[in-house]
Amino acid sequence: MRNALRRFYGRGDLHFITFSCYRRRRYLGTQRARHRFVKILDQVRPRFTFLLIGYVVMPEHVHLLVSEPKKGNPSKMLQVLKQKVSRALRKPARKSSAQLSLAFAAVTDSPAFWQRRFYDFNVWSDRKVREKLDYMHRNPVERKLVSHPKDWPWSSWSHYERGETGLIRIDTLGEENGSPSSARRKSQKPHP
Repeated sequence: MRNALRRFYGRGDLHFITFSCYRRRRYLGTQRARHRFVKILDQVRPRFTFLLIGYVVMPEHVHLLVSEPKKGNPSKMLQVLKQKVSRALRKPARKSSAQLSLAFAAVTDSPAFWQRRFYDFNVWSDRKVREKLDYMHRNPVERKLVSHPKDWPWSSWSHYERGETGLIRIDTLGEENGSPSSARRKSQKPHP
């Protein structure tokens, strides 16, 4: 039996979340799939009312830096996000393009789209926020997908380095009452 992952919710922390495609398969390996993921992420935001501080969509995994949702918790938000993406990308591709049908053939035959579990790290200091953002933005370069983060549009890099909107709106800490930034100032206890 697997050890249960401990999740720490209700503290007003940000959450650095990592989740992977089933068996690390490259189900997000096409531009179309990554664009679709970002679109669905933007659709899930108002349902759970969370702040998106940073993200990167890689071919076989995703990193998110988010606040705790006002509705539900990060686990429930992630469950809905993963289900919506899985349903959208497992649909048979349109017959108008042979390339699209080939790109998603492996997904429709797979028993799952996502790994069941996910990694969740509570981020409660400004230093850790910067560390996690830097890690996410360097990920495509480290994996040799691009030579510079500016060349990977499926991340929050352009928001932080250029002040541009990018593919999805990124929230700034402290821009609304009850933000994780103000909640972190109230809590002085470090987390395990």
